[in-house]
Amino acid sequence: MAGATPRDRAVRRGPGELESEILATLWATDRPLTPAEIQACLRGGLAYNTVHTILRRLHDKGLVLRDADGRRGAYRPVKNAAQLTAEAMHRALARGPDPIAALQHFVTGLTSAQEAALRELLDASGT
Repeated sequence: MAGATPRDRAVRRGPGELESEILATLWATDRPLTPAEIQACLRGGLAYNTVHTILRRLHDKGLVLRDADGRRGAYRPVKNAAQLTAEAMHRALARGPDPIAALQHFVTGLTSAQEAALRELLDASGT
């Protein structure tokens, strides 16, 4: 496009980044949102069709539900951010050849606050 500046062009996102942004938008509210509402929350000049396509992909992956009650075409997340992160961590441990070594490396990278929280969780679970 002649005369267009970099600010005029849509921001190029990395793989999965748009899905993450849409999920974050859904997690930030306590009600289902329509594609148009999500589009209004996101930056980067996204087309409505792009947002709708990403929502369909998230639905196909089982990450969002389309709200059948009330508002037509509104979406809500199936799980919260902490649940999805925990599932990703479990999958990563299951894929590796040595999950204990992976846990050791993970724990050595924790901040002191994260380490204290982990100790509290382990103590509370009786481990």
